[in-house]
Amino acid sequence: MGGSGSKLEKALGDNFPEGEHYFGLENFGNTCYCNSVLQALYFCVPFREQLLQYYGKNKNITDAEENLLTCLAELFSQISSQKRKTGVIAPKRFVQRLKKQNELFRSYMHQDAHEFLNYLLNELVDILEREAHAEKDDQGTLLPSEKIANGPKSGLANGAKKAPLATWVHKNFQGILTNETRCLQCETVTARDETFFDLSLDIEQNSSITSCLKNFSSTETLNAEDKFFCDKCCSLQEAQKRMKIKRPPRVLVIHLKRFKYMEQLGRYKKLSYRVVFPLELRLSDTDEEADIEYSLFAVVVHVGSGPNHGHYVCLVKNHNHWLCFDDETVEVVDEASVQTFFGSTQDFNNNTDHGYILFYESINRN
Repeated sequence: MGGSGSKLEKALGDNFPEGEHYFGLENFGNTCYCNSVLQALYFCVPFREQLLQYYGKNKNITDAEENLLTCLAELFSQISSQKRKTGVIAPKRFVQRLKKQNELFRSYMHQDAHEFLNYLLNELVDILEREAHAEKDDQGTLLPSEKIANGPKSGLANGAKKAPLATWVHKNFQGILTNETRCLQCETVTARDETFFDLSLDIEQNSSITSCLKNFSSTETLNAEDKFFCDKCCSLQEAQKRMKIKRPPRVLVIHLKRFKYMEQLGRYKKLSYRVVFPLELRLSDTDEEADIEYSLFAVVVHVGSGPNHGHYVCLVKNHNHWLCFDDETVEVVDEASVQTFFGSTQDFNNNTDHGYILFYESINRN
């Protein structure tokens, strides 16, 4: 452990960031899916800072209930307060709590990192909302800063529940999609907003994140048996439908749908398609006044040829250098090596390390 730590410190030398800590996480039997996502979240600096603030406010509450939020806050505090710069920490309490709370993660089978991320963010939101409501009941009033602008949004995606409060999880990860349907008879546009914590994108061979996002927002014609009931025409009509990113989140999480159910095989298959993800991403066609620019800061990589077995590692960009977190091991990697995780141009390839979840942070928004 000490040898690995000193090796990493030697590799970075004078470039080791002041006050930063690079710690591997112990694997408790196929918990790499959890470790890789936790590393990505730890190096999402705004999220980390707000979680540590939460820990500072609540650590001395003696009768506090243990939950995933308190366990995660304690883990992040444990990492950030280490005297050593590098080493290994065992996220035992967090993993025990996760398994106790959700039977999906109790077995030692291979788990899906995206399912875990989605479950974790929604669980954190639920806990923060319960605490805010309890505080509101105690005080009898709600602080103006806790109210969501323009009221709660309806129709929530990715399992996010209707929330009257904007927690700091929402403020970092939540964006708004608009589902627009235009009647081709009367030209009336019906729009429905829904929130998201991540975007799940269909992928194609030899494509890019930009092309995947264009496909996500492409126009679909509803006709024949799929006609749309237009309230203005009071009848079924042909229509055009599209999904648009109305308000992009501060932290854009993109999930590449690499596991596809194959009817002829009767099972899921991993798509090793080559999908180029840029280090800098520009989002246009939103309701923002200007294009939103994002910078890639973490990639959860799936290693393996199939959906039911394999391994997860996390690539992280921190203070202008890239690191690979592979459970207990942490190594410096070249920025150019990020390209090796785009995927393969052929189905049968020795390289089975593919980018699966991408974390982008906005660089031109408050």
